[in-house]
Amino acid sequence: MVAKYYAKISGTGRYLPDKILNNHDLEKIVDTSDEWIKQRTGMWERHIASEDQASSDLAYNAAIKAIKAANLRTKDIDMIVVATISPDHPFPSTACILMKKLGLKNIPAFDLSAGCTGWIYAMDMARQYIENGIAKNVLTIGVEIVSKITNWKDRNTCVLFGDGAGAAIVSRAETKDISRIIDSEITADGTYYEYLIQPAGGSRNPASTNTIKENKHTVEMQGNKIFKLAIKSMYNACETVLKRNDLDVKSIHWLITHQANLRIIEALGKKLKIDSNKVIVNIEKYANTSSATIPIALDEAIRARKIRSGDLVLMASFGAGLTSGSILIRV
Repeated sequence: MVAKYYAKISGTGRYLPDKILNNHDLEKIVDTSDEWIKQRTGMWERHIASEDQASSDLAYNAAIKAIKAANLRTKDIDMIVVATISPDHPFPSTACILMKKLGLKNIPAFDLSAGCTGWIYAMDMARQYIENGIAKNVLTIGVEIVSKITNWKDRNTCVLFGDGAGAAIVSRAETKDISRIIDSEITADGTYYEYLIQPAGGSRNPASTNTIKENKHTVEMQGNKIFKLAIKSMYNACETVLKRNDLDVKSIHWLITHQANLRIIEALGKKLKIDSNKVIVNIEKYANTSSATIPIALDEAIRARKIRSGDLVLMASFGAGLTSGSILIRV
């Protein structure tokens, strides 16, 4: 179906909690070292939410910045999509809680669970609502407080994650605008769903004394098995979008991938054969904030004037499910 309108990103925002936990701090908590963490992940520090902060609080702060950057009023938002694996509650949705914080009513608002690929999924959905003329300004947010579902006794996972929120407003583009969401691709393969999972807390394993005692409400990951799948799935998603639009990697000004592991980021860049200077990396400052990594990196690069108007930006992610996806935009 031919799109009625074009979609664009009209504004971005991010929010990171004040508390910072660095590798030396982790050395005091678990059997690890700064050298071990840096060599295997590229991470140095991560932001950690306070006890009284929930995902909707982080999302609100990022949303306000994005709305301001888009030169919109809060009431101009006509849809909210929140991507998260760490919602305030199993239900209602964090999007509905955020709606109340923003003073909005009578618009669609819902959460989306696609692991670390969540924000790419949300953007794909927002783009289609804009292009079909159903919405004019969609607020998309990737937000996580993974620290509250982390097993702090497991040195293989507790060093990986941080908390944060990234937001983007997807708006209807005017004919004169050069900014565009050009294309997006999302997919999943449930064959490997057990590789990255929070085992308890759902209908399969409801909360019980045993699930709590065994730390089954925290993240479990088979990192070695995910590594190759992550590179392959992101590469395929990127290649699909580029080929569909008759572009090659030399046309891309910037690549932003999910900030899960520096070795994965570098391996994907090499496989795509993109200049390493075009790959945006901030994993050393924020670690893996799951669905928030890409919108945080995008906002940071735009506000630092690294990404400028007219630049072609390719973004790609993978996550629990296993899900993967990419999105191509002109800023």
